[in-house]
Parts: sequence; C-alpha cells; structure tokens
Amino acid sequence: MSSHEHHHHHHVPADYNRSFALGVTLNIAYIVVEAGFGLAIGSLALLADAGHNLSDVLGLLLAWAASYLASLQPTRHRTYGWRSSTILAALANALILLVAVGGIVWEAIHRLWEPQAVAGNTLIVVAAVGVVINTGTALLFFGGRKHDLNLRGAYLHMAADAAVSLGVVVAGVLIRFTGWMWVDPVASLVIAVTIFWGTWGLLRESIDLILQAVPRQINPVDVERFLRELPGVRDVHDLHIWAMSTTETALTAHLVRPECGEDDDEFLAEAAAELHRKFGIDHATLQIERGNGTKVCRLAAPETV
Repeated sequence: MSSHEHHHHHHVPADYNRSFALGVTLNIAYIVVEAGFGLAIGSLALLADAGHNLSDVLGLLLAWAASYLASLQPTRHRTYGWRSSTILAALANALILLVAVGGIVWEAIHRLWEPQAVAGNTLIVVAAVGVVINTGTALLFFGGRKHDLNLRGAYLHMAADAAVSLGVVVAGVLIRFTGWMWVDPVASLVIAVTIFWGTWGLLRESIDLILQAVPRQINPVDVERFLRELPGVRDVHDLHIWAMSTTETALTAHLVRPECGEDDDEFLAEAAAELHRKFGIDHATLQIERGNGTKVCRLAAPETV
C-alpha cells in the first residue's frame, strides 16, 4: 500500500507579480540613466554597476517567467508540470552574473594600467540614486526571501546592489577630493568580487537542486529518524528527498510495517501531514511493506537507487 500526498501552493501571489513588475521597471529606468552617465563621464564603475543591474533585471525576468510556468497545471507528459523551471531560472541567473563578473574584471584590469579621468560629482549623484532604488527593490522581496530561492536571490542581489552602489559613492568621493583615478577600476574590482561572492552560493544551490540533491533546509538524517519512529515501523529504505521547484519538496520512501491493518490510510495521511509540518515536504509518497514474507524488496539494499 502506498500513499500519495500533494499540498498545492500559489507560486507567485499577485503582490509578488506587482513586485517583479515594479522592480524591473525601476531598475531598467536606472540602468538607462546610469549607463548614459557612465559613458558620458567615462566611469567604468558606473558602467560596471549598470551591467550588473542589467543582469539582475534579466534574472528577475527569468524568475518571474519561471514562477508563472511553475503555476501551470501538470499534463499527461509533464506529470510535475513546469515546476522545475524555477530551478533552471536560478541557475541561468547565476551563470549570467558570472559572465558579467568576467567582463568587469577584464576591463578593470585594463583601466588599472591606463587610468582615465572621471567626473567624481556625477559619479556620486548617480550612484546615490542607485542606493535608493536598489534598497527599495530589495524590500519588495523581503517578505518572500525565506521560502523561495528565486525570491531570496532577487532580494540578495538587490541588497548587494545597494551596497555596491554605496561603494561607488565612496569611490566618487575619493576621486573628488584626492584625484586618484585608479579608485574607479579598483571600485569595479570590488563590485566584481561582491557579485561573485553572492552568486557562488546561488550557483551551488541551483546545481544541487538540478541534480536532485536534498534541499539545504532539510536534514535527511532527521527525516529518516522521524520515519523510523512512526508507530509500527520497523525499517525504512529507498528514501529519496528532492526539490520539485524552488518552493516545493518531494519525498518517496518504503516503510517496513509488519502489522499492517485497518489504520493504514489514517497512518499514511498523518505521516504525510507531519512531513509537511516538520520539514516542509509538500509531496510525499510512502509505500508500506509487511517485511515478513519470502520476497525482499529489491530496493532495500542501501547502495541501490
């Protein structure tokens, strides 16, 4: 006997659709202004930050599109629907950011050898506007950062952007009062390191989810202990925990329960409900085996997948 429990979730509430729309609009407007001034005054720091903001807008658009796809109903051929598209969006976002980092570093090193004059006052004003816009955009995703990798990525990137823009302001002040033109490419390198630091965790986690690793917020040892301590369970095998999307987790397991009886349906329903409550596992499929016959489950061996 097996039980299949699935708790439905709304992937992107209307308020987050509005958050995505507002965040994208604000950042595109700022990118146009920032890149324009960066070209006008020859500031690599402004152009680097504009490039970073552009990559974040692409990331927001990818996350938004993937979240919409994840809300589509399953079909006969796509039995999980498009839920995994949110994981692909997170990976694509990380790769885009890493490409941006490479371009920034390459140009910054070139500028270190051949520093160019930069208008410090303009740098300060434009970057200060960026601090305000990036902070505001980050706050749009503050509430959803704890339960969705996409929303957490959006929040962290925007918060990092605010800090990076603040760094550009500091660079502008130093150029204004010291005349040290090398501060501009150095600020670009600091921006690149900041982006890389924030992106590395996103890249690692999205690759883990694509490879169907156990999501980081779940301890598989605790899950197995919970299953073993269920009433009447003698053994647990073929336990698998993986992410269906950036917001939903699935589990399958075989439970050896020799005293199968009339309470099986109630037992399975309560087990699935507790898996959801304790570990946030939304989609649990549990198979009960008596374990007292002559045939042993072919998936019982620990090394069997």
